[in-house]
Amino acid sequence: MRKLATLLVLLLAACGSEETSPTFHSDSNPQRLSDWGMLSASQGALQLGEGVTPYDLATPLFTDYALKLRTVWIPQGAATYTANDAFDFPIGTILTKTFFYPIKGDAWTGAVTYGGEHTVKKDVMTLDGYRLMETRLLVRREAGWDALPYIWNEDQTDAVLKRTGAVIPLTLHRPDGRAEDFAYVVPNANQCAACHATNANTKEIAPIGPKARHLNKRSTFSPAFNQLDYWVAAGLLTGDFSDGTTAQQSADWTDKSLSLEARARAYLDINCSHCHNPGGAADTSGLNLEPDASGPALGRCKSPIAAGSGSGGRAFDIVPGHPEQSITVFRMQTTDPGAMMPELGRAVAHDEGVALIAEWIAEMEGACG
Repeated sequence: MRKLATLLVLLLAACGSEETSPTFHSDSNPQRLSDWGMLSASQGALQLGEGVTPYDLATPLFTDYALKLRTVWIPQGAATYTANDAFDFPIGTILTKTFFYPIKGDAWTGAVTYGGEHTVKKDVMTLDGYRLMETRLLVRREAGWDALPYIWNEDQTDAVLKRTGAVIPLTLHRPDGRAEDFAYVVPNANQCAACHATNANTKEIAPIGPKARHLNKRSTFSPAFNQLDYWVAAGLLTGDFSDGTTAQQSADWTDKSLSLEARARAYLDINCSHCHNPGGAADTSGLNLEPDASGPALGRCKSPIAAGSGSGGRAFDIVPGHPEQSITVFRMQTTDPGAMMPELGRAVAHDEGVALIAEWIAEMEGACG
């Protein structure tokens, strides 16, 4: 019955709704998400605006098990390819990230669960059985990027700008039957900027996900293409590379056909390296979780510089062969705001992510002196 209802919603959405026209607001911040024209919600479905392109990442950032829909819109020009950093997007670019959950039960009570991916098909995403939480915008203006958080209303018809953020009580129902109350946090504009200020010196904010290594994968939305190649074909990307085979490539952390090393490093990269890199906000920690880091910089037998209670009483970030002695695992497991990592973006532990990193450390050889 649920599949039939979903099919009907898709048909109604395709027939009864029109694509909105995106609008770049160069110096104003509309109170309603719909005024940007990126997304519109009606008839139980989310519709992308005209020319708005969905994309996804090989390994996405974890945010309390929320599902995410990412889009890019470039009114003129194209992003310029760079090998390691986020692409250089032209003025007028708007990136969106919509967070949503599968609901537990037939009506919305604040009970959510998680599972397989759910996304757009032919620019439409059904909302039957799902709850929209927020949509975050990154807007490329003349002075740089601006981060704007929008919270979806009770009727699920539009989202409203909330620069001060919000705390939404939810109950997470895990597959093993556990029910866990937690506070879903919509970050305020300053917190958005804190994560996206990937350079501690300039403090300029930038996108995190749209990098070659994260986008270099088979396209979910146009399966005949590598996603990078699709961006080139669609006029979204230009630069000095011939095709997706020449770019770096992050692993899908859930793909067990790939090496444990590749999966673990991809997970740490997307979740941690925007702060933990030589020029990032956490540069004073001496911990570098970018893909090319190794040795003590990666945390192997490295003592924390100023972890305090965040060490969990453990001596080193990573103790080869001993995840139970490694600070990295402790900080991923704990939900203590003063000790957990990442500091922002989660209130519950990512059990599967913790298990991955623990397994990776358990298979390391060597010892700390």
